[in-house]
Amino acid sequence: MEPEISEQRTLASVVYDSTRKVTRRERFLQKMDRVIPWATLIALVEPNT
Repeated sequence: MEPEISEQRTLASVVYDSTRKVTRRERFLQKMDRVIPWATLIALVEPNT
């Protein structure tokens, strides 16, 4: 079994991640995470699976 090699990030990728524009999709998903009570919904659906 080979040891896992963690991917080393370059300075450019770190700068890009910190300065890139947040997309509408990302904003939408962040808002959904704040608004929807996921734990409650999962608890309702889980017994039926």
